[in-house]
Amino acid sequence: MNFPKDKVIPRYSAIAIILTLVGLLIIGKATYIMTVKKPYWMAVAERFRKENKVLRPTRGDILSDNGELLAASIPEYKMFFDFMSSEKDSARRIKDQFRRDTLLQNHIDEICQGLHEIFPDVEPAKMKKHLAEGREKQRMNWPVLKRRVSYIEYRRVKQLPVFCKPDYYGGFHVEKIETRKNPYGNLAIRTVGDLYKGKDSARSGLELYFDKTLRGVPGRYHRQKVLDRYLSIVDQPAQNGYDVQTTLNVHMQDICETALRDQLKHIKAQNNGKVHFGVCILMEVATGDVKAISSLTQLGDGSFMEIQNKAVSNLMEPGSVFKPMSFLVAFNDGYLHINDPVYVGGGVVEMYGRKMKDHNWRSGGYGSMVARQCIQYSSNVGVSYFIDKFYRNQPEKFVDGIMNTGVGDDLHLPIPGYAKPRIVGPRQKGEYWAKTDLPWMSIGYVTQIPPISTLAFYNGIANNGKMMRPRFVKAILNNGEPVQTFEPIVQREHMAKDEAVRDVQTCLREVVTLGVGKKAASKLVSIAGKTGTAQVWTSNGRTTAYLVSFAGFFPFENPKYSMIVCVNKDGVAGGAIDCCPVFKRVAESVMALDRKSDYRTARDTNNVASPVVCSGDIVAAQHVLDELKVKACNSFARENESIVWGTSNTLHDGVALDRTVTASNAIPDLRGYGLRDALFRLEQMGLKVRVLGVGRVTGQSLLPGYNFKKGETISLVLGDEKDNVAQIDSLRKLDELHAQQEQSEQDSVQRSSQTEQTPATTSSSVKKPISPTEKPAPSAPKKEQSNKKEKNEAIVKPKEKNQPDSSSKDKNKKNKPKEQALKPKDNTAKTKEQTTKPKGKTNQSKETATKSKTSTTSSSKDKKTTDKKKK
Repeated sequence: MNFPKDKVIPRYSAIAIILTLVGLLIIGKATYIMTVKKPYWMAVAERFRKENKVLRPTRGDILSDNGELLAASIPEYKMFFDFMSSEKDSARRIKDQFRRDTLLQNHIDEICQGLHEIFPDVEPAKMKKHLAEGREKQRMNWPVLKRRVSYIEYRRVKQLPVFCKPDYYGGFHVEKIETRKNPYGNLAIRTVGDLYKGKDSARSGLELYFDKTLRGVPGRYHRQKVLDRYLSIVDQPAQNGYDVQTTLNVHMQDICETALRDQLKHIKAQNNGKVHFGVCILMEVATGDVKAISSLTQLGDGSFMEIQNKAVSNLMEPGSVFKPMSFLVAFNDGYLHINDPVYVGGGVVEMYGRKMKDHNWRSGGYGSMVARQCIQYSSNVGVSYFIDKFYRNQPEKFVDGIMNTGVGDDLHLPIPGYAKPRIVGPRQKGEYWAKTDLPWMSIGYVTQIPPISTLAFYNGIANNGKMMRPRFVKAILNNGEPVQTFEPIVQREHMAKDEAVRDVQTCLREVVTLGVGKKAASKLVSIAGKTGTAQVWTSNGRTTAYLVSFAGFFPFENPKYSMIVCVNKDGVAGGAIDCCPVFKRVAESVMALDRKSDYRTARDTNNVASPVVCSGDIVAAQHVLDELKVKACNSFARENESIVWGTSNTLHDGVALDRTVTASNAIPDLRGYGLRDALFRLEQMGLKVRVLGVGRVTGQSLLPGYNFKKGETISLVLGDEKDNVAQIDSLRKLDELHAQQEQSEQDSVQRSSQTEQTPATTSSSVKKPISPTEKPAPSAPKKEQSNKKEKNEAIVKPKEKNQPDSSSKDKNKKNKPKEQALKPKDNTAKTKEQTTKPKGKTNQSKETATKSKTSTTSSSKDKKTTDKKKK
């Protein structure tokens, strides 16, 4: 068959020409839009696009030494509602506005009630009025609440009607704000630092020093309207801030802060002068890590709060804690030896026209001493005498020796506002040097040293002369991985000669064991340190305020921690009475945290005990034993049932598991069960369970094999079976009493429904006393009755006043036939007896009836006569 070329080719040509023309038209139209209409369409696109929006990064966290959160960024939300439509076209805007108003009007009551359930302080009526006001004012960014809400609260609000819709549809939208939270409250707040409220701007502490690291790098995004809604399209992702891991320990910080606050409150309660502030710093000897730092200042209301970091910024004269520094210089230069004698006389010596006094000068002074005792008893006269004797002609050598110990070094702390020590020397320009400066400098005046620098010196003494720079930050982390680490820095490799350092260590230990620091002595940990008391001087002269302190380290044999405690107060003051108790308490508590007993030495490797397994679900026990690789006899791993009830028995070489079978309507033997398995099995059987004690089941009120009914109550006793025998009996009696009470209540209901009631069968009637012809029913002795009553009262709640006694009702039932068979004269006597007794006192009559069972016939007559006389 020949191809019809003449017919087909013209058709294909026509189609090709048409497609070519369409393509040319498309290209022409596109060219026209891209050239001629370009400004118009660019303006239209600009209306639906918002450029260069800042994408805020998440601020990094500040962590403790073991990774606990000290400061973290948590999102909070401001909630707004748009009442008006944002459509540009008028027709669409009218339609959209009608939809919005109708949607809100139909669900406004549900919204207000839901907000009240989430925020109890929000009243539905006021909230409804508040939303109506926003609609009336035609607001597009009306705040739903004036405060911020947490993420959990926001998610709950988001589930309410209308609020659950997209923001472009319902009108509800939020503004996310990153807020800084401290999970441990104000713990070390001035060291950790904080931010200005409502701003992502650091104000103090590590937050300020590492602000750039914590802040991160912001990104960029733009908003594009697509299908009637705006989408956020990220152009440059934000880089979240890094985390800062500190050396602070939460537990040690809490110990130091609590001990310091309690001591400041105690001093304040003594009314011996105003307490201005207190400082406590704890440092690790080997590394210089600051484990805790606290600075508490008294506020106007009498409370103590950390508002200034005086531990690193306070420049005050240190006082007697400076004396070991003076002796270290003299020991190191070879001028002074630990047992060199000195005579301090009555404790008052005149030096260059000024009187140098000891603290006990009023009581006669110390007389003759040796050098080590000058530190022990904190003798101003003895220390100043030695230093003035050796360095009066070369004071610059003494000042240089002090600087060589490292106490005057700039420690380069990562805490904004820290202070550098000020140690004045005769060579410094612009500084006046008097002859009295040297002896007074030797006892802690003339110089100004912050507590952190003083502690660095004592930490170096504890570290055998190696002075470490205080370290606050260990590493910078990104997603838990270290980006930058801060290794311990040695400030001074050798503060002085080894022999000089050992002599100072000996003096500091004797201060606590023999000298003025005995209040810091502890039976649990050996402490070495030095007390200090310095009178505060101002530009106006001497004041009544004192800076008292105690600096030292522990334990003395192998120092782990060094610490300084300072208190600034008015009135009577002393480092021993005000600071030593804090040092002792913290030292004992911190060493208790470090105590780790090694129980491996007590392990019996020859006899490995098998674990004790509770009875109950032995399939579950089998799985646990398999994981622990403990041999289990009678394995139930092939059982198809998910639960198999049975018993367990611990053997020498494993655990034996045996299945037990109990009838479905019988009580199982629950002894040896764990509480969880016992509760599950009994409640699955339809029983109510009461529990007493702790441990495994050792007793049950319903014995094994008892045929029960659903709804009955069974009592379980946990713990040692020997100690709970009385409790088991009491529970069994309690169950019997409850059963009797329920039966008596049912009988009472039946009797009340009868039209004719006899006095003998009515629960509220007065019980007839025993006739002389009747024999009293046998009763238990009084002692047994009282013992039973005491046991029952230990478990059974006291009965209500008008509640009938079930035991007396049972006895009424037994005596009922006899009472019906009595002669008429007995009835007459009974009626007479009823008329002689007061009405409405049924409980009293019951007690009389109960007592009459154990009394004789004559006592019954006497009681009748007594009742008549009373009437």
